[in-house]
Amino acid sequence: VAEGCENDILKIPYGIPEHMNRNGVTYLKTSEGEVPLKVFGEHNLMNLYGARLVCRSLDVTDKQFYEAISSFKGASKRLELVAQGETSSVFKDFAHSPSKLKATTSAVKDQFTNRQLVACMELHTFSSLSRGFLEEYNGSMANADEALVYFNPETLKHKRLPDISPEEVLAAFGSKNVKVYTNSAKLQDDLLDRNWTNTNLLMMSSGNFDGMNIDELGKKVVG
Repeated sequence: VAEGCENDILKIPYGIPEHMNRNGVTYLKTSEGEVPLKVFGEHNLMNLYGARLVCRSLDVTDKQFYEAISSFKGASKRLELVAQGETSSVFKDFAHSPSKLKATTSAVKDQFTNRQLVACMELHTFSSLSRGFLEEYNGSMANADEALVYFNPETLKHKRLPDISPEEVLAAFGSKNVKVYTNSAKLQDDLLDRNWTNTNLLMMSSGNFDGMNIDELGKKVVG
């Protein structure tokens, strides 16, 4: 695509900047020394690299950029930190497509290698609730220690889609760590009943798990 652009367009390649993770914090390795970040994950790091190059073209120095980016907490619902305790953290993310689920789940797991990860997602969109599309989710949450998938059968009726069963959803995700829920209250109760020591929770949906208050849930989880 870039090679096919007109010659008067400036094309600047970028990728994942050099970095390291230490105690759950990502540090950029720069000419200014190590720069701690409040965001993490390859997707965020690539965006950060691109933003730095754009700022450089606007005469913002790299030093100024690093000073500013170190306090950037990220966009709302994009690996947003909901609550944090001594040994656990709760994140929420807009991810719902198979590729986003895989990337976001992997990002949190890789960031906190010494903690277990419970990743929870909601099938909410037309495509995600379509029987023909479900197989695209195969392996998308395999990197989580526990993967919880929620959908509301009433949503299928509301969207006038054919029914799908929990067994079909379980088979579609294709990994042994998956458990399927069709009751939002039951899901929340199970989350609150478990031990969260050295365990993170990742909530992913374009919806709200049928009225679940994730911010309040996060506070209770980290306790």
